[in-house]
Amino acid sequence: MSSFAPLQRLVVTVAIIASFVTFLDGTVVNVALPAISDELGGGITTQQWVVDAYLITLSALILLAGSLSDAYGRVFIMRIGLIAFGISSVAVAAALDPLTLIISRAAQGAAGALLVPSSLALITATMRGELQSRAIGIWTAFTTGAMVVGPLMGGLFVDLLSWRFVFLINVLPIAVTLVLLGRLHLPEHPRGTRVDWLSGALCAVGLGAVVFALIEQPLYGWAAPRIWITAVGGAALFTWFLLRQRHPETPMMPLSLFRVRNFGWGNLATLFVYAALALNGFVISVYLQQGAGLSATAAGLASLPVTILMILLSSRVGAWAGRLGPRLFMTVGPLMMAVGAMLLLTVAEDFSYWWQVLPSMIVLGVGLSLTVAPLTSAILGAIDADHSGIASAVNNAISRVAGLIVVAMLSTIVGGALDLGGFHSAAWVTAVLFALGGIVSWIGIRRDPIEATEPAQPAS
Repeated sequence: MSSFAPLQRLVVTVAIIASFVTFLDGTVVNVALPAISDELGGGITTQQWVVDAYLITLSALILLAGSLSDAYGRVFIMRIGLIAFGISSVAVAAALDPLTLIISRAAQGAAGALLVPSSLALITATMRGELQSRAIGIWTAFTTGAMVVGPLMGGLFVDLLSWRFVFLINVLPIAVTLVLLGRLHLPEHPRGTRVDWLSGALCAVGLGAVVFALIEQPLYGWAAPRIWITAVGGAALFTWFLLRQRHPETPMMPLSLFRVRNFGWGNLATLFVYAALALNGFVISVYLQQGAGLSATAAGLASLPVTILMILLSSRVGAWAGRLGPRLFMTVGPLMMAVGAMLLLTVAEDFSYWWQVLPSMIVLGVGLSLTVAPLTSAILGAIDADHSGIASAVNNAISRVAGLIVVAMLSTIVGGALDLGGFHSAAWVTAVLFALGGIVSWIGIRRDPIEATEPAQPAS
């Protein structure tokens, strides 16, 4: 980060560490799911809820958090989020039954919602142009790397200690970030605008109800009143939420943002790409343990090539996208990941990581490196700095909702059991989702000629 001014380096560092804990906790849990199920019970339904309880509150409240960030200041909201995330992480680690664990995970997701939009908005508010693209590339390398290295760290803790320690990993990063925040003095101008709490509740309850129906319907069937009433009611509440965004003076999710071409099409690409990533991460972590018989650590190591490639390539790809535009990268990257997902169809009963999984991980790693930084830069670079908090929140909410829905539909995708046939079914669905992300990017993404010639702005 030698080309950044001292304040900009501090901003990037804070943004990386603050986002790191939420990305890490969103994925580190995957490799711990079999151990959690063995100790607390509940089978695949408990496993789905442990993941989705976190994603429900994270994805629903991240929109509210974006509004809070713009209204009251990014640093202030981030500090509250860090403290709450630390407390809820301890509660998750101490849970003695599935219900307590799921409630604590929901609280953890709510705290995490305060972190991601605030942290990324620090970058978009202090840097523009090519410098912003490079900063986002660095942020992407570490935060997306956290998403992939999480299973490895989780596996080591599960095998050597206990799954409970998996949720205490982030205590040290939180403490470091709180110290760094004390040194970060930015000329923030909180707008003090009204926050639409009702919309936040409609979004959270609506999403939660739909996800409940999707997870529980394999057990009760769609004809059961508890399923179809919940699904219809949740969809109605979420529709009410969307309708409210057309009227308030300060909407949580300004629908006008989607009229900006790169923002609208980029978020559609986000929906497909991150749904595929969530499905792929969940299925690989669980199947390699329960189906292929690997230890938790070995299952975590399976995705290590993706992490290495992300760290090596993402910042460079971010700089290239800043000069050449994001369209080519956002097309080629997801299509490469679709090929990587298809390679998982070679997994057989006679399991071999080196020939059946490693080639897929390498292709996925290159494709992911080509995709994430240009995708993030294209979406947020299309929106002015005054709305950077809410723009970041919308994009992050969409990526989390994508994962939330696809994990909720897991039983349907794999045919009720994550055996070899279910694993192959998930690989097909993952490949299709990745390919749709690439196609959407080619159709919709353009290079903004004004943004392309805009010089990088130094931090004030």
